[in-house]
Amino acid sequence: MTLFVNRLTQLDVSLWSPTRGLVGASWQVDVELDGELGEDGMLFDFGEVKPWLKQRLDAGADHTLLLPSRAPGVELAECREGLCVRTSRPWAMELRAPRQALTPLPWAEITPERLAEHLAGELMRRPPPRVSDIRLHLREEAIEGAAYTYSHGLRRHAGNCQRIAHGHRSRLHIWQGGERQPELEARWAERLADCYLVDTADVVEEAEPSYPPRLSTRYQAEQGHFSLCLPASRCHTLSTPTTVEHIAGWLADWIARETGRETRVQAFEGIDKGAIAEARP
Repeated sequence: MTLFVNRLTQLDVSLWSPTRGLVGASWQVDVELDGELGEDGMLFDFGEVKPWLKQRLDAGADHTLLLPSRAPGVELAECREGLCVRTSRPWAMELRAPRQALTPLPWAEITPERLAEHLAGELMRRPPPRVSDIRLHLREEAIEGAAYTYSHGLRRHAGNCQRIAHGHRSRLHIWQGGERQPELEARWAERLADCYLVDTADVVEEAEPSYPPRLSTRYQAEQGHFSLCLPASRCHTLSTPTTVEHIAGWLADWIARETGRETRVQAFEGIDKGAIAEARP
């Protein structure tokens, strides 16, 4: 017998891509469980299976940097902060963070299919009674129109959003004159694609000028000390924390000034959540 739960939860992560670099991702999680029926006629009580699975998935890879440790140009080592990641391809990055902020995987590339198989295997180490197999399916939200991926970290966040390199794949809706603006949405999604959003309060000056220019960000949070150095060309700086509320306001202000028109922005943070902001030129 097989039970299934669709859209059980979602994973919001960043991953290191051998071709794109630091990429934000959001996946919906579907689950299937095989097993034998009990005397109560059930394999597993839905009221128990959903929180059991969600708790373990949320406490694992969610809001971490997924790192393919065998990808070309990737080095992983222990450091005072926990783990240090250095990359050289497709561009240079150095990240230092507590261990729980990273999910190293001994692969050359992260794919949702392989990650789903890996996470299911982790769950099956201590399966619920009568469950003989667990299968996961990770899928991107079907988005018609503009979408972009970004990574960030929230120093003041009490939960896992404080991790310096986690991310999202998000819709972007822009209104002007009461109508959606698909061309504007596509243009801004392209500008923001695979970017890192950083609060200027967390930026530290480089000891020596570099070429190409780099941006370094560093902060102390509840989970530990975090630092990240990456090409400045991959970054957008905000004068505020990079919460979705501030991202929506930042985009609305920027677009209104650039176009000279009153603008309303609906910025998503992953799937089915976000913030709305309006601005005048």
